[in-house]
Amino acid sequence: MQEFGLIGLGVMGKSLCRNLAGKGFHLSLYNRFVPVTEENVATGFIAGYAELATASGFQEIEPFVASLQLPRKIFLMVPAGDAVDEMIASLLPHLSANDVLMDGGNSFYKDTERRCKQLQQAGILYIGTGVSGGEEGALKGPSIMAGGSLEAYNLARNFLDSIAAKDITQKPCCAFIGNGGAGHFVKMVHNGIEYAEMQLLAEIYSILRFTCKYNPDEIAGLFTTQLATSLNSYLLEITVEVLQKKEGDQWLIDNILDKAGNKGTGGWTTIAACELGVPVPTLTAALFARYQSEFLEERKAAAELNPLKQDGAFVNTSELFNAYRLARIINHHQGFHLIEAASEKYNWNINLPELARIWTNGCIIRSELMVTLQSLLKDNKQLLQHPSIVSEVNKQYASFTNMVALATTNRVAVPCMSSAVHYLHAYTQEQSSANIIQAQRDFFGAHTYQRKDDTSGKKYHTNWINQ
Repeated sequence: MQEFGLIGLGVMGKSLCRNLAGKGFHLSLYNRFVPVTEENVATGFIAGYAELATASGFQEIEPFVASLQLPRKIFLMVPAGDAVDEMIASLLPHLSANDVLMDGGNSFYKDTERRCKQLQQAGILYIGTGVSGGEEGALKGPSIMAGGSLEAYNLARNFLDSIAAKDITQKPCCAFIGNGGAGHFVKMVHNGIEYAEMQLLAEIYSILRFTCKYNPDEIAGLFTTQLATSLNSYLLEITVEVLQKKEGDQWLIDNILDKAGNKGTGGWTTIAACELGVPVPTLTAALFARYQSEFLEERKAAAELNPLKQDGAFVNTSELFNAYRLARIINHHQGFHLIEAASEKYNWNINLPELARIWTNGCIIRSELMVTLQSLLKDNKQLLQHPSIVSEVNKQYASFTNMVALATTNRVAVPCMSSAVHYLHAYTQEQSSANIIQAQRDFFGAHTYQRKDDTSGKKYHTNWINQ
């Protein structure tokens, strides 16, 4: 009998299988049968890797399930959405009470909540598992965010801990996040933070390329100098590699069409923020930047009507990276704020420092900043109120606004940096303009307002027209 089952042998599924097998686990692997296009996928995959010598391959559900030790532990690596529900429906007739199902895809957290309740009624234990790290992370050690059934997590923990990345103390970057959809929620927000981290790097590139007229090698050189500083991150490292890649005498980056795709998690993050009433403008700006890039023909037509004059300008690169540093802090602040709000609403009791810890290695947003945030979140969940961050804001504020102003003057789009500046202004502004909004709402819709000179919370309405 085999110890662990995995369903779905796409890129991530295969890498996780090799990771598990490399840790000495005996596996049963299942992949669907599709005539011509997907035949004997599992057995063919097993034959290709020595570490899978003890694994068994299947393309039928019943013998796959029967091959596993009780209670069974089955990891699903199938596309989010209907495919997960269809696979669960196929498995249920063959499962036994207390078997453990784990969904390792990017499922929507509310779907995970529903599946937890559905399977609990059937006596099956369920985990919605966020897995970050891409193909390389899945093979060498991802960051794993488990949510759902704590009992299920404890049964599967040995497997998950074994394949996870290790933090600086060699502790697995794997943790139980909370009940229900907590694991998939934090993975969703992780991806939202990731969107903004990527966009911020793209904006720094844009300033250097279009304002300073640096070529990709020169930009890569500037980025490389930051790899030994507190700005180092996985995304910065791979951006250096991207910029240096050539095809013959040409930089590959110059031949990549400027239309950015997305797989939905960024949009889910924005929707969740709207539902919870938490402002995440920097994360949302990154999403909308991708959307806007898709309208290539419209952009080309508009560029002909409104030609940009970019003669080049001097940029203080120290100031530029100081601005980048502060924008990243604000991005992470917004992400953790959203997670904290969801934790309170859904009673997940998410441990933010522990979450930051498992994001220090293995995942796409791993960075020196995340290592710092792990410690800071122990003192204050509102990062922008932590004394060291307040000091950083005061120190880098001028650089921050100078760079946004320079980009704007030179007609370089920096939506994430701009949104971060305005978020900071709104966050630190004791008197906002919301009193005007409330007066307008009361004028046309009698929505009422509260008064500064009445702290009871009483609602007031004014007959504006007759006064």
